[in-house]
Amino acid sequence: MTQIKSLQTDKRDLARTRIVTQTLTELQPGQALLKISRLALTTNNITYAAFGDTPHLRYWDFFPTGDAGWGHMPAWGFAEIVETTVEGLEKGERFYGYWPIATHLVVEPVRVTERGFYDGTAHRLELTSAYNQYQRNRTDAAYRPENEDYQMLLRPLFITSFMLADYLEDNRFFDAKRIVVSSASSKTAFGTLFCLQDKGVELVGLTSESNRGYVEGLGCYERTVSYDELESLDPSVPTLYVDFSGNAELRQRIHRHFDGTLMHDCYAGSAHSQDHISQQDLALSGPQPQAYFAPNQIRKRNADWGPGEVTRRFNVAQLSFIDRVRNPASPWLQLQSHQGLESGPALVETLVNGRINPSDGHVLILD
Repeated sequence: MTQIKSLQTDKRDLARTRIVTQTLTELQPGQALLKISRLALTTNNITYAAFGDTPHLRYWDFFPTGDAGWGHMPAWGFAEIVETTVEGLEKGERFYGYWPIATHLVVEPVRVTERGFYDGTAHRLELTSAYNQYQRNRTDAAYRPENEDYQMLLRPLFITSFMLADYLEDNRFFDAKRIVVSSASSKTAFGTLFCLQDKGVELVGLTSESNRGYVEGLGCYERTVSYDELESLDPSVPTLYVDFSGNAELRQRIHRHFDGTLMHDCYAGSAHSQDHISQQDLALSGPQPQAYFAPNQIRKRNADWGPGEVTRRFNVAQLSFIDRVRNPASPWLQLQSHQGLESGPALVETLVNGRINPSDGHVLILD
């Protein structure tokens, strides 16, 4: 028998959690049991929870608790097979993927290949397939044992960054000479800017005054401007706005200040935030906000280059980004380790309430 402990979240109060223990007696044919080793916890996970019931996202549905008021907040990380009834999977194999914040997960592997498998558990079949895929470490060309914490912290965000940078370049930056990025301290934002170095456009980061020092220290923005200083930017320069904040008031200021010179308004927030591009935008002058979706650009590049080449280019970029982020001379990210599931509630509460230093990357170690 295996004791499975999980951290469950109150759907009505995301800062409130509980730890629940269940007993697994034996696996059924076609199932495998994985022991979760380590997980990355970021504000991205809070986003999953905050929009868990959104019909086209359904993040709560991946790992149901059986209690309608409580959910499993999903996270990215690593796990190892401890028991399996499935041909092609061996005890001790390690996988990267999407997990509940828990000690173990029972899956029903299908489409087992050298690359990995998909969880074919019935309730997951109608959910987004990308979240159901589990990748073997030994066949992942971008996997490095020493990079595990950085991979699980950054890969889910960097795929958005990499494809967004490619999308903007693919469209010749909509003829802009300057790119202005909001929420410049966010990992997805500076991941995008990392991919846009030396492209012939000015890169400007908008951030809060409290995060100015951190953003300036990154070195990937040519200029850092606080939100209060937005109007100090020369409005005559053709400008492309990349919005990671979803702030409607800031968007209105952007459109007013760059009236006639705003070339494109790219809404690059997570997919959930498209509902927050409010009706106020209908009265905006200039180009209307256009939501960016990474899967669209991935499909385009799969057709242009082939899926293998897309993966190869992404792996090269990801390894380069991780090397820069963890550069000991001037790291962009400081790892903060939290031992055991029992440390999870305090970390989740801190994330929910926004008391996180942008330079910190939080890792929950369950080994």
